[in-house]
Amino acid sequence: MEAHISTTPFGRRPMTLGLIANQVTARTMPKDAVVHKWKVFQDIRVARELLGATDRSLAIFNALLTFHPETALTGDAELVVWPSNEQLIARANGMSATTLRRHIAVLVERGLIVRRDSPNGKRFARKGRGGEIEQAYGFDLSPIVARAEEFKDLAETVQTEKKAFRVAKERLTLLRRDIVKMIDAGIQERVPGNWGRVQQTYQAIIGRLPRTAPRQLVEAICAELQELCTQIRGVLESFAKAQNPDANESHSGRHIQNSKPDPLTESEGGFPEGEEAAGIVAETDNVRSLPKRELPLGIVLDACPNLRDLAQGGEIRHWRDFLAAAELARPSLGISPSAWRDARDILGEQHAAITLAAIYQRADQINNAGGYLRSLTDRAKEDKFSTWPMVMALLRARLDAQKATGNGGSPAEGGAAVDAPRIQASEALLKSLNKPRPR
Repeated sequence: MEAHISTTPFGRRPMTLGLIANQVTARTMPKDAVVHKWKVFQDIRVARELLGATDRSLAIFNALLTFHPETALTGDAELVVWPSNEQLIARANGMSATTLRRHIAVLVERGLIVRRDSPNGKRFARKGRGGEIEQAYGFDLSPIVARAEEFKDLAETVQTEKKAFRVAKERLTLLRRDIVKMIDAGIQERVPGNWGRVQQTYQAIIGRLPRTAPRQLVEAICAELQELCTQIRGVLESFAKAQNPDANESHSGRHIQNSKPDPLTESEGGFPEGEEAAGIVAETDNVRSLPKRELPLGIVLDACPNLRDLAQGGEIRHWRDFLAAAELARPSLGISPSAWRDARDILGEQHAAITLAAIYQRADQINNAGGYLRSLTDRAKEDKFSTWPMVMALLRARLDAQKATGNGGSPAEGGAAVDAPRIQASEALLKSLNKPRPR
């Protein structure tokens, strides 16, 4: 008499078409198939996300495999194991019974095992007279054999995707490094070009990259960065050829480079010319007599409104936004990293950014912004420079410009100027700035 093998689960668990499909797959495995169960398990572990398996369910699956004595599983062998829940919990590192049942259901739903439930739901095996197992109720491991090639293909797909993602991230890192360093080289070597705009383009591309991005987005960002990198490299190479026209393959002379990092160029060696620029510092000669006070962000933005153009969205709401905009203004002014680093060390990060914003406000009047910043840094070392009078000078210049356009500069007088936003400083400060300066 042939024993009947039930295809429906015991108890209140429902039967689904998915379970039937998994059972059909298990029955159609080749009889001569032979697989290494731990190699197949490794493929399943690699492809667990594609299969929808969890870490806990794989821990249970690993425990189930240990209950089968053979390492090589064949299509014509009995592949049912019947451990109790207590035995499974012990080999699955002591997880709770509720968690065990939930993750066994995951293994069944994903087609990694097939239930062979007994009439009363118990797991056991019935042996014949010769000691051989005639009938077993428990978990059927035959999907290991039937789907071995499928698991292998899924694992290779996952590994290929991981490799492509790793290559894309490495390419992104290299492109970012190349672009940043080439922009700095173009600024320090005074290569003609709007390097501020180039840096803004670079920041706009990188700004679209979230903290965790899929491979497709990383590759799209890489394509845009590659195009920008090619353009920058072409400009630098053209300029280098123009500076050294006799350099060719037959030219054997060595190209001498300065090994000193962040060299102080000649343009940063002296104080900038021009009465307007010098006027900013002229009012800081009596710094020691000034009260020690911090500048509000609103007053600084009134004095240096041009920095808003570099802020994301054109708005500066906090000091961190102000500092970020100053970092973008630095390369566009041709200020070397070493000059900027020295300014921040001596003045402090916030006051260095205010100084740079003031220089950026009058960039058209300052020939050598790097030399200007170094000169102000040197004056600060001797306690002869403060950002307060510099900002006041810029505010007074804006008030004079607004008067020339018909705006008196007071909150109660007239309308706002057409070509510049109205100054939002307090009435007391505006009256102080409007006082005639001593000759």
